[in-house]
Amino acid sequence: MRSFILSLIFISGLSFTIHAQNQSADSLNQLLKISNADTNRVNLLLKIAQTYFFSKPDTCLFYSEEALELARKLHFISGEVTALNVSGEALRFIGNYPRALKMQIAAVGLNRKMKDPAGEAVSLGFIGLIYVEFREYRLGLKYLLPSLELNRQLSNRIMETFTLTNIGNAYNLLKMHDSALYYQRMALKYFDGLKHGPLKSLILTRYGNAFVGLVKKDSALFYFQMAMQNANTVIDIVNISKIQIRIAELYESSGGFDSSLYYARKGFVNSQQSAQISEILAASNLLKKLFRQTKNSDSALFYQEIAYTMNDSLYGPQKFKDLQLLMLEEQEREQKVIRDQEQFKNKIRYTILISALGIFLLLAFILIRNNRQKQKANNLLKEQKIKIENTLTELKATQSQLLQSEKMASLGELTAGIAHEIQNPLNFVNNFSEVNKELVDEMQAELKAGKIEGAIAISNDIKENEEKINHHGKRADAIVKGMLQHSRSSSGVKEPTDINALADEYLRLAYHGLRAKDKSFNATMITEYDESIGNIRIIPQDLGRVILNLITNAFYAASLPSAGGFSDSDNNKSPKVWVSTKKVGDTVFISVRDNGPGIPQKILDKIFQPFFTTKPTGQGTGLGLSLSYDIVKAHGGELKVETKEGEGSTFIVSIPV
Repeated sequence: MRSFILSLIFISGLSFTIHAQNQSADSLNQLLKISNADTNRVNLLLKIAQTYFFSKPDTCLFYSEEALELARKLHFISGEVTALNVSGEALRFIGNYPRALKMQIAAVGLNRKMKDPAGEAVSLGFIGLIYVEFREYRLGLKYLLPSLELNRQLSNRIMETFTLTNIGNAYNLLKMHDSALYYQRMALKYFDGLKHGPLKSLILTRYGNAFVGLVKKDSALFYFQMAMQNANTVIDIVNISKIQIRIAELYESSGGFDSSLYYARKGFVNSQQSAQISEILAASNLLKKLFRQTKNSDSALFYQEIAYTMNDSLYGPQKFKDLQLLMLEEQEREQKVIRDQEQFKNKIRYTILISALGIFLLLAFILIRNNRQKQKANNLLKEQKIKIENTLTELKATQSQLLQSEKMASLGELTAGIAHEIQNPLNFVNNFSEVNKELVDEMQAELKAGKIEGAIAISNDIKENEEKINHHGKRADAIVKGMLQHSRSSSGVKEPTDINALADEYLRLAYHGLRAKDKSFNATMITEYDESIGNIRIIPQDLGRVILNLITNAFYAASLPSAGGFSDSDNNKSPKVWVSTKKVGDTVFISVRDNGPGIPQKILDKIFQPFFTTKPTGQGTGLGLSLSYDIVKAHGGELKVETKEGEGSTFIVSIPV
């Protein structure tokens, strides 16, 4: 209940006047004067803080921090969590992202300690908002997506709707506009039946933002105008500045100087009234640009100074440094939790092992004593010999199964990942089909009204959507064909095979499989195939597993924190994997290169040994490279590695033809 009320406060926006706020705050202050220093006083302080949230965030922070201090003295944990949430949101609103993040991380810890999933969902959502506003969009999604899942499990529709629009906003800022439009459409669908006007303003505004990204300015302006109408109806003074600034930016990009200047000025004034620093920054930058166009240097300089001050307040070097340190502390804390869990598991295993050993020794003692008493030592030794031989036979069988399991592990994981990946293009097909249905209705209405130009414009949108439906349908078809081809069992017979097509197929399968397990994973793939190779005689399923293993390892290495060591000028921007083929004389070379941290020289001689792995516990068996080495040897070829620490590694497969 506490988390639900808190979520309503923050996503509903300011739906009453500042005068009414002051009256409410005055009344609560009167109650505070006669209240004792107990949990009731904490709740009163939080209510006062919340009345000032949108008008005076500094005052809100003052009261919420006072509530936080008192709640801690009283060991009032639920009050402490609420105070942390309110303080964190006030700090986010005024642009102090490092302190805001620290507050919300502390709130998540307390929520988990209290086993309060509703509170945890709210706090995770706030952390995601902070990261997105600080332009760390993928980190924001890392917290927003779990928040969405928790809210769905709890059937909290209002928070689910709020989180959906925030996820869509993050995708839009990542320039993934189709995904952004999908999530905003979902948010608007879930909003149906809810009665929170400011949330509707926010969704409609972000709907327009997605259309701006898709370069559909008419659609964008339509949704911005709907958002403006809704904001005026519900007296939404928080979102109205956002809408005005977005409209101003849209007019500026279309050459509408006067309209842009009009809305930019209004957005600037309203963002100042609601103390939204990020919107003041956006309005100031736009006004500076507009006044420079008219050679009005005084006004341009005025707004430039405001923009500089706001930008430094939000994203200054010290803020960035503080946030980086906090992120590092959080990563270290998570790693410590993982280490503690692993140590606990090892302790349990050790205890079980010791217990089993004790039981075994006890049983052995009893058996020996009984055998001595019954004088059947010889028979017992024979039985034990048989048991040991059986055990050795079973061990050999188990080892064979383990090798086979490793061979098939990539197939199972990749097939499951691709099966999930198919859902993405199918979702796009369904969504664009629904949009086309609505557009057809609109086009028919335009035709009946005799508006031919409007009908033609709508038909163009329908055509674009049909192209996207066709694109995503072909994408799903390609994924299915690749999955079926990958699932074929090895015949053990060499057959003519296009090595370029085989390498390209497994490159795509590996990437889609990793994306299915981790949506945040991204990497640049660079291919260079020698078209003169033609078909060569190999066992395609076996050599395919070698290529898949090398590419999967390359993606893993490239995604490590120290990736980015190659000399390419843009190499340090993202993980990269190179796949190339080349024919030299009677030998075909297949190379897989990554821009990871490289392999230390001290372990280079061990990487092809069975069961040796550098991956964390539970993420690798150490059999992949060993099996790959054996498969290449069986083809009469050679597998070797070239590496340099800090610059990446290259695995080279050479096959005689």
